[in-house]
Parts: sequence; C-alpha cells; structure tokens
Amino acid sequence: MKARRHTLATAIKIAVLCALPTLAVAQEATTLDTITVTGSRIKRAEMEGRVPVQTISREDIERTGLTSIGEIVQELTGSGSALNTKFNSSGNFGFSPNGDGVGAGSAQVDLRHLGPKRVLVLVDGMRWVNESSASGVGAAVDLNTIPLALVDRIEVLEDGASSLYGSDAIAGVVNIITRRNFEGGQVTLNYGQYDKGDGEITGADFAWGFNTDRSNLFLSLSYTNQDEVSSADRRISSIPIQGGSSRIPGGFFSFRDPNGVVYDLTTNAGLNNPTYTPNLPDCDSGVPRTDGFHCVDFSTEAYNYAPFNLLVTPSERTGVFGQYRFSFNEQLNFYVKALYNRRESTNQAAAEPIDLGPGAGTDYTANLLIPADHPFNPFGFALDGGPGGNLITFRRRPNEGGPRIFEQKVDTRYVAAGLEGSFGGERQFFWDVNAAWGKNEADQTNHGSYNARNIAIALGDPAVCAATPGCTPLDIFGFDTITPDMLAYISPLFRDRSEQKLTQVTANISGGLFPTWAGDVEFAAGYEYRKYEGSYNPDPQTVAGEYNGVPSLPTSGEYDVNEAYVELNVPLYAQKDGAGKIDLSLAGRYSDYSTFGGEFTPKYGLRWQVAEDLLLRATYAEGFRAPSIGELYGSQSRFDALLVDPCLVPAGAPAGSTAPIACPGVPVGARQNDPQIPVLTGGNPELQPETARSFTAGMVFSPSFAEGVSWSDRLDIEVTYYRHDVEGAIQAIDAQTQLDLCATTQDPQYCEGITRLASGEIDTFANFLINLGSIKTDGWDVDVFWTLPETSLGRFKLGWQNTFVTRYEARGAGGQLQPQGPGIVVNDTAIPEWTSNATLDWKRGNWNAAWSIRYLSEMEEACLAADPAEFCDTPTSNTLAATTYHDVQLGYDFDWLKGLQLTAGVNNLFDEDPPVCTSCSLNGYEASTYDIPGGRFFYVRANLRF
Repeated sequence: MKARRHTLATAIKIAVLCALPTLAVAQEATTLDTITVTGSRIKRAEMEGRVPVQTISREDIERTGLTSIGEIVQELTGSGSALNTKFNSSGNFGFSPNGDGVGAGSAQVDLRHLGPKRVLVLVDGMRWVNESSASGVGAAVDLNTIPLALVDRIEVLEDGASSLYGSDAIAGVVNIITRRNFEGGQVTLNYGQYDKGDGEITGADFAWGFNTDRSNLFLSLSYTNQDEVSSADRRISSIPIQGGSSRIPGGFFSFRDPNGVVYDLTTNAGLNNPTYTPNLPDCDSGVPRTDGFHCVDFSTEAYNYAPFNLLVTPSERTGVFGQYRFSFNEQLNFYVKALYNRRESTNQAAAEPIDLGPGAGTDYTANLLIPADHPFNPFGFALDGGPGGNLITFRRRPNEGGPRIFEQKVDTRYVAAGLEGSFGGERQFFWDVNAAWGKNEADQTNHGSYNARNIAIALGDPAVCAATPGCTPLDIFGFDTITPDMLAYISPLFRDRSEQKLTQVTANISGGLFPTWAGDVEFAAGYEYRKYEGSYNPDPQTVAGEYNGVPSLPTSGEYDVNEAYVELNVPLYAQKDGAGKIDLSLAGRYSDYSTFGGEFTPKYGLRWQVAEDLLLRATYAEGFRAPSIGELYGSQSRFDALLVDPCLVPAGAPAGSTAPIACPGVPVGARQNDPQIPVLTGGNPELQPETARSFTAGMVFSPSFAEGVSWSDRLDIEVTYYRHDVEGAIQAIDAQTQLDLCATTQDPQYCEGITRLASGEIDTFANFLINLGSIKTDGWDVDVFWTLPETSLGRFKLGWQNTFVTRYEARGAGGQLQPQGPGIVVNDTAIPEWTSNATLDWKRGNWNAAWSIRYLSEMEEACLAADPAEFCDTPTSNTLAATTYHDVQLGYDFDWLKGLQLTAGVNNLFDEDPPVCTSCSLNGYEASTYDIPGGRFFYVRANLRF
C-alpha cells in the first residue's frame, strides 16, 4: 500500500460545532480537573470535556453483580455483539473468517457495532496482548484474561483514536485503570446462581496494599468459578428451531443398488443389526419396506442436537497481579507490574457426525470403499464413494461416542516497567518511558471427535484392518453398534495450541509550550515500537488431513511497527472571568508497518465552553486498522453456517415442490436436507489496512437553576451525535448474500468457490476475507444524570443512558448491500435501534440500594424456523419483541474493622425470557445481546476491609 503523507495544516477540512461529554462522571462544564484521561496524551490539560469518554467506577462495577469485565462493558448502550460465556462457540458455531478460531470461552468488547477487532484495549494506557483461542490467532483481546479484582475503573472512549493510540482504535478505546495507592487489605466473597438451581458462580478476591512517603505496593489474588447451564434445561434452547440435522443416529444411506435404483434409507428404530433385502420397490413408489430399513423422512426423523449444547459455558479463572511504585525524588518515579492469569473453560456440542461419500470433509471419507465382504456391511454389495461410485451420501450421528467436548487452558503473562518524571521550573514538562511484554497461550483438548483415516481403514478391506495395529472393524449400520474397542481406534484425542506475543516500548513527553492571551499552548509527543508474534498449531492428525471435523493448517506470522505522534491543545479564546473559552486540539500519528508501509492519521477537536453551564464540542478523526496475523496468514478453516439454498427445495416442502430458483447443475426437485452448510474461511495475505473517518458532536448542559436547589443538587444532560465510516473493511461477504447473488446472477464473482455434488447440494463454499467495500454507521447518545438533595428518606441519584442507531450500512467490494442494519438480527449479531439503561441509586445511613432497567427495542430477522407457524410472524420474517430487564440490589455497611459490606441482588428480577431468534446458530436466542432464557439470577457478596 502506498503511504499517505500529509500534514495537519493541509488536512483541516471541517468546521466543528460541539462535542460529547464524559458520560461516567458527568463531568460538569464548569469544573474540569487537570488530569490525564483516555482520549488525550497531554497531562495537566483541560481535556475531559473534549472527547466522549465513559468511566465505569468501582462502585458501578459492584452494582452490576457481574464477575467479568467483558460482561460489564457489553451492557453499555453503545456496545455491540461480542463473544462471552453465553456463546457455546466450539462445534457447530464454527470458525469465523478472521483467522481467530472460535474464541471459545473468551469475552470481548464491541463498540458501535463495528466489531471487537476495531476496539483497542489498554491497561493503564498500554496495549494488552490479543487472545489466542487454541484454534486460531485472534485480532481482539479476551477480557477474561484481566481479573476484575485489579480494576479501579474502566474508561471507555467512544470515538476514533488512531492518531493518539495507533491501529485498532477505529470504534474506540477501552482503558482499564488498575488499583494503586491502596492501604490495608480487602477480602471479597461472591456467590450466585440462576433460580433454576444451575449456573452457580463462586468467587473470592483478595487485595492488599501499603503506602509510604516514597513508595506504594498493591497485590491482588482473584478466583472465579462459573458452572455451566445446559441447553437441555431451558425450553427455547432444548429444541432445534431451524429443524434438526440430517445426521441421524440410525444413519442416512443414499446409494444406487446393482440395478441402478437409488434408495434413500435409514435403519428401523432401535435396530443394531439391520437386514437388507435387495430389489424392493424404491422410495418413490410409496410401498413400505419389509426389511430392517425404511425410507427416510427428515420432516419427522431429523436429529435434535440442541440438548447437547450449553447456554452458559463453564469457566474457571485464577489471576495474580502486583505493582510496585517508588519515588526517587519529586521529579523521578519508577514502577513495575506483573500479572499471571489462568482460564480453564469448556464448550460442548452434539456427537460429531460421520459423513462418507462425495462431499465428505476429507479425502479419506469422501473416496472410501466399503467392500461387500466387510463383516458389518448389510447390503451384500460394495459401497463406493469414489468418482463414478454408487455411494451418493452416508450420514451417521454416532451417539455412542458421546458429545464433543472442547477443553481450553489459557495462560496470560504480562510484565511492564517504566520511569516517569518531570522537569522545568515555572513551565513543567512531564515524561515517561515504558516497556511491556505480554503473552497469551492456549491449549485445547478435543474429546469426541474422529480420525477420518482410521474410519476409512476400519470400514475398508478387512485384511488391511487386521494388519493395522489397534484397528477394529467398524459397524456404523444401525443404532448403538459402535463398541468401545471401535471407538478407541477411531476417536483419539485432538490437541491444538496457539499463542500470541506483544512486545512494546513507548516514550512520551508533554507540557506547556508557550503562553498566549487565551492560555498556554500545550503539547504531547512520543514514539512507540510494537512487535506482534502469533502462531496456531493444530493437532498433527489435523495437519495430516485426518481430522474428521473442521480442517485447518498451521498459521504463524509476525510484524512490527514504529510510530511517532504529536498532539497540541491550542486555546483560541478565553473570557477574563473564565466563563467562556474555546480550545482547538490537533493530533497526528505516523505509523510505519513492516507488512504494508506507512500511514498518517490526523485528528481535530474543538471545545467551546459557551457559559458556565454549557459546553459544546466536536471531534473529527481519520483512522486505520492494520490486518492482524490471523487475517493475513490464517489457514483455511470451516464453519457450518445456517443458510437457505435458493437452488434447492426447502426441507419439509410438499412432494413435487420446486426450488425458488432453477440453478445450473441442480436436479429439479433436489432438496436441502440440512440447514447447516459448510463454509470455508481463511486469511488473505493480500489484505490492505482498513481506513476510517469518525465524527462526534454534542453538548453537556449542567443548568445552574438545577444546582443546590430544593429539588436538585445537580443535573447534567448530555447529547452526542456520532458517525463512523470504514472503507476497505476486512470482512468476508455475508455467506447468505453471496449464495443468493450467485443463484440469481450466476456471476463468477459470487459463484467462484461454490461447487455442488451431483445431488445438487453444496460441496464446497469458499468465503475468504477481502477488503469489503464499506461500513457506515451513525446515531445519537442521550444521557441524563440527576442527583437529588438528601432528605430524611436518604439520597437518590438517577442515571439514564440511551443510544439510538440511525444508520448501519455495510456494502461488499462490488457494492452489494449486506443484510445488517438498525433493528435487524443476522448472523448472531443484533443492532437495536434503541438501547437504554436507567439506574436509580439510593443511600440512607448504612443502607444502600439500586434499581436498574435495561431496555432493548424490537428487531426483525429472516424466518429460518422449520415451523414458521410456531415461531415466526410470517413465513419469511420474525419480530423479536422489545425486551426490558430489571435488576435490583440491596446492601448494608457494618462498622466493623475498616468496614464490612453485605450485598444481595437479583438480575432479571421478573424472569424476562429473550425473544426467540430463528436465525441464530444455537440455543434459539441472540446470546451477545440478551440474558439467557429462564434467567433470574440471584447473588450475594461480602466485602471486608481491614
């Protein structure tokens, strides 16, 4: 990519009006503390009013009753769909196209619905290492690698910030500020569970610190254990809303007999030794068979895989963190910090299918030959899956092997050290030099999957099997036919591993340059070096092409970047009485990547304090995101997408139906027997960086008539408009959109990579990453913070936060409109038009309480239910009704030692079920947006200071 080189002076293109306030604290327009906040590198500047920053305090965190940073930030009104422990992401949920694997057990953050990979996560202003899922090399941070016990507050910048922080900060920045200056000890014990008696959470945090005149030390130890919730234990998730699978326990056999007659058979219920009688009438005759088989009817016999999944995945997390700070003198400080975190998590899916014949996942299973003399072949003739063979397809769900279980162990290590200082006389300058190293490595053990090579040997020539150590001839014809000896040969363990490392060095300086009549011109400047290294190493059996499940190959790569930035705060106007003030901010960063070259990103902001109680501000920023290691070098993988093939007759349609679209090479009347279509994904070394433009404009109004009066101590009203435009977004075209365009246009740009079997069903579907056309989104944040005067009833505080998404439009490289949009659910992601959180806090003496309301507006989706009459409004669409959750909490502070606080609460007090989602991959609801079905959650917490 050719580097873009221009200067700040030539890049000022817009007239700015106003900007958004800091949500968290509702920083008033009249009192802006002189501290560094997320969104600026300048120290001791009035920057809090310049950019949209939310601050989630320790008190806010404890009010939620949640135990994960990811769960907390996912409840922000500006948050979008992201992985969490409610995603049972291994198994059929499959691989994303981003080269990051399945992200099993992780928790991520999405801002403005632009995706987790476009959010930069910092800890104390330094980047955190991206996740390794054990199945890929991710482009986002797993927030479950950062223990909640070490958090003092979380600052969330909802604005483009590439000029200040570099790549990935397109949608915003999450900066986790650790606890320091902590005196004494604290023990926190947590317990909670759902009212169904499952999903138990236990946790214990220990914090201790001391301070002297010249040093301070903080240590924390945390433990959290989240038990599973089975999909079988909730009504919505216990049934396959999209219809069951064609991989059934009795097997589905489609073949041509020696007379050339095609049969689509399955085993009669319960038989483990079926008999086959040749030359009986074919299935189209309607004459029942009289042997051990019958003609399959998927409208009644499809397999219910749903009960074997998980609604909440179990997760056990242990973290140790410490930091020490020492002051040599008033001008020089030293710090060092270190963290170790272990996450052990589990995902589960139904028994792994065994597919044989054309379209099977490996050469071993696609081209196998089951000879006539195989001891368990009931047909009396060979079944040949090779070219020109008589085996059309074979599908079997071997329940004897149990469900697939994916166990992850994820270790995160982090070390950082630095020097901070100042110099100068009347005009002070502040500097810091920092170095940090982080490593995230994951191992995954897969139980219940199969070795395709061993399957082929065990179903092949009996003499070859007899000569192969450990081989036992395999019986897959019938129910419960696979013995433990057979399983021992075809079902070994599979172990995958991945890791990521981040090394970074930064140097920064800030201070006042010179005075003007309106105030000091202030600046910040710095240099940053980062090196990224990542690798994914699947099991050797997988590398050899023997894995019966999702194929994948090793991935490895690295790149580094050198960056320099400068930021200026220029006062333009100031009234003598301080009531009015206008400041201009300018920032720019040049980044030189070893993978694609250089990039310059500017940012401009205007802050206008119109009066003591009114602040207007705006920002305009250009940004970019470099492709990650997984996106560049990720190997080919596969996921099973829920797709409607317009070239095939829908499952369950009456006999004689035709497909919606007649497609070349698809036989008339061919049916789609399974809603899950395997889609191949993978990285693309030709990818270029994404570029972005962001704009925010808004106001904060803190009316003086509402300050210190009988009905109000303080009132803050904040309104913000935001807009993000991303060009060349790294993304795969929506698979359903690609399939529909291929069917309707037969254009090679859409059909290339889609191949079909002789039966008409899709054999391969290539859906690799590209630089997609664009993503454009805009909307409004409207927030109200009101503190009432203290009375005999206590003190009340009200916070009401709202996000309105007015546009979300994604287009492919050829201009194809993607299906995402405001008020729409698609591909396990939801974009509500209106999200609202309201919290009423109360405190009286030692008592405190909170009542929170979370609201999500109604949304629409395409109806993919097998029975539209039961689950959908129309045969083609479904409305997800507006949903409101109520959370309550009550606490009491005891005057014992330094304080004992007991707290009890209920989340989802009125047991609101999520609306049914017929297009979502698993469990019948959208897991990144809604609470789980049957989700009234009770918790208690004890917090002792000493």
